[in-house]
Amino acid sequence: MKRTIEDRYERTEDGQIVLDVSVQSVEHLYNDFDRTAPYLKKDLDQAFVDHLTDSVREIRDRDFVIRISLSQMPDEIVMERVRKSIRTFHTYLRDLELRAVAALLRRSSVLFVIGLVLLALAIEVTRRVSSDEGVLAGVFAQGLTIAAWVSLWEALANLFLEWHPHRQNIRLYGRIMNAPVVFRQFQQHAN
Repeated sequence: MKRTIEDRYERTEDGQIVLDVSVQSVEHLYNDFDRTAPYLKKDLDQAFVDHLTDSVREIRDRDFVIRISLSQMPDEIVMERVRKSIRTFHTYLRDLELRAVAALLRRSSVLFVIGLVLLALAIEVTRRVSSDEGVLAGVFAQGLTIAAWVSLWEALANLFLEWHPHRQNIRLYGRIMNAPVVFRQFQQHAN
């Protein structure tokens, strides 16, 4: 029987994939640089974020639950803070991607308009330039045409090629934001 990548993961009783994170305490889920900030304002630890995003990319469209295994169970208030901070942080990451897409669309629009203007100018210059006006006028007209097509190509390439990774990240962060987060206590083994 062929094994799939999802076989690496545990599953819940209803078949959801379990993305397991094991840490000694809740504090290990957060970045050390802002120790004095409350949990809701702290950045999540980058290794934790990378683990979640890499795992969700790996399981693709499968339903999943985030399970945080701790040596000591926190109270319900702390668990809810962790859930909210995971949602808040991934909302922030999604919003950054949305801003990047908006900037990409603005840049593509500007390049497209510049390309159209250059193309119209190139057509007009080519129409007015006769062979009697010399090589320099012809080179200028051809240069305008090339600049117009480069600008148009860049606008279309940005639009059709660069937006896809942003779209995937927006979807990925949305999935993590909406994922259930559960907690469990793990037993430490004596050495």
